[in-house]
Amino acid sequence: MGTRGVEGAYQGALRAFQNPMLDLLHRTYAPFVVTVLAMMFTPERPAVAVADAHAEIADALDRLRAAGHGDEGDQPLPAGNARDLCRQWVHAGWLVRQVADDVEVYRLSAHGVGALEVAGRVGGARTRVSESRVRTLLEAVERLAQDADPDVMARMARLQTEIDQRRRELDRLERGGAVETVDDDQLLEAAENVLHLARELPADFARVAESIKAMQRDVVADLRQDVRPTGEVLREYLERGRQIMDATPEGRAFAGALRLIGDPARIDDLSNLLRTVLRHGFTHQMAEPQRRELAEIARRIEQGVKEVLTAQRQASHVITTQVRNHDPMRDRQVDELLRDVMAGFHTWVPGARRGTVVDPLRRLPVADVGQLRQTMNDLRPPQPPTPLREWDDVEDVPSADTRAWGGPQYAELRAHLEEFAGDADGVDVAAAFRAAAARIRRPVDLLGLLEIAHDLGMSDTAEMVTVDAVRPDLTGRRFAFGGVLAANPAHPATSGAADESQGSDDE
Repeated sequence: MGTRGVEGAYQGALRAFQNPMLDLLHRTYAPFVVTVLAMMFTPERPAVAVADAHAEIADALDRLRAAGHGDEGDQPLPAGNARDLCRQWVHAGWLVRQVADDVEVYRLSAHGVGALEVAGRVGGARTRVSESRVRTLLEAVERLAQDADPDVMARMARLQTEIDQRRRELDRLERGGAVETVDDDQLLEAAENVLHLARELPADFARVAESIKAMQRDVVADLRQDVRPTGEVLREYLERGRQIMDATPEGRAFAGALRLIGDPARIDDLSNLLRTVLRHGFTHQMAEPQRRELAEIARRIEQGVKEVLTAQRQASHVITTQVRNHDPMRDRQVDELLRDVMAGFHTWVPGARRGTVVDPLRRLPVADVGQLRQTMNDLRPPQPPTPLREWDDVEDVPSADTRAWGGPQYAELRAHLEEFAGDADGVDVAAAFRAAAARIRRPVDLLGLLEIAHDLGMSDTAEMVTVDAVRPDLTGRRFAFGGVLAANPAHPATSGAADESQGSDDE
């Protein structure tokens, strides 16, 4: 083997082991990390609230230590509390911390999902070279050759051969031929192959979602640094937001797969087929976790598709919102402010101790002005203000025209209402207003009449009434309101409250 070949292979291995997935499996505490993450994140529980995750990890540590694990000579357990461990796992790329429905949650990253799948395969049933796996490989190669070969005649010949085979099988069954049965061992191998293929899907879905989020962060970062005209930026980045699924290789691959698994009818067919498989007796030879995993394949596919589409919608929303609020000058100011804050932290943190009190900024600093303009002028004005004019023709009593445009004339309205009511216990306010003189039939007098009726005590009728009011300039207005019956002002039980109200109005 040449030197360059060895060196190139070694560099490739170094890059592979820098992958967070292999880094997780290579760590000293890998058994504990894999155990906790596998128990905490399940297909039914893809996201865990931050507080719940800390409590569950702390409980797992306490139980393992109480059982004697982590002692000298045993596989060590990590030191520190659950919060510190989760922070380390987020930094290592195994967990993702995000906000969902206003709650901070942890999710497994694509590297974390891949590491759990690798550990599960190695610790579980051993993968065997079986007829099912070889058939899957041969069918995949055959389909690849068919899709890659543009020869029409060759395609037609293959289809005709397949049709002939199907027709012969159909004729045999119609003549009473028996269906060829498959023994349980072969069925079991085929089921294990299906599980092997299905285990790869969660990590693939997670990688697609993370690639979309990474592209979103790159787009937003580029946008904040962009100084081009806003219109040009809007056109470019809104287009990228609409085509976000086509912006990454993982997104393009998922878009192709979505054409197969995105149809709800196809997912329903898959669920029915899986239920058919689980009804057969060979599945009793499988462990309970395997049967449960086989039954949940369709739901895990739906969940993965939903996760990717949610990441796509969120990325499009974030990019669109950022573009609409794009202000290069303001963004640069915010970036400079954040850099100043980080520089201040770098200066303060090395010399600070845990629990050090930080004095808050109670007021903004005062500008340091070197010189102000100063004047020695007299503060008094150069001349007094102009004296007010004296009016000789001021009248103490308002004119009749002024009074005509004033407020309600309560005394006259009350007297008119009492006269119109006569000896009756109640009086129709609308009828009383229609019978009033023009000087107290203004729009404002209608309001005053209703106010007096309210003070006297009134009741509503079931009909709608209209009245015509006349302004002082003889223009008319028509008003509609629910019919009202007011108590007679001459009634001794109600006149006291009304007199009191009238007295305050006169004052």
